[in-house]
Amino acid sequence: MTDETPDIEAVNVAEGFDSFDETWSPRLAAELNGQELKFAKLEDEFVWHRHDDADELFFVVDGELRIELRDRDDVHLDAGEFVVVPRGVEHRPVALPTADVLLFEPAETRNTGNVESERTADVERL
Repeated sequence: MTDETPDIEAVNVAEGFDSFDETWSPRLAAELNGQELKFAKLEDEFVWHRHDDADELFFVVDGELRIELRDRDDVHLDAGEFVVVPRGVEHRPVALPTADVLLFEPAETRNTGNVESERTADVERL
């Protein structure tokens, strides 16, 4: 293997979630094709926001999550379920009361989208 070839390693999802405690502070687990896979621990309500240039996929690993939507019915997710929120759609994730979630979104997508709040967080690597 050369110095230019990245390591190829398995990632244990449970260990990834066990490696941090902070809620609403995503952790970067992997990058692929301009996308990022992030681990996030969610608790209670997040802020209303949208991503004007990015679709966002929420995959619930543990717990329950409701994605509230301003202009359509909310989406309820149990463990093992996912939803894609299309770009430009205002939404608010609500954990019931907690959820471990994998997020798939374009690199550099800010967690609070078009909103600056106390929950705006820089993404740290796992």
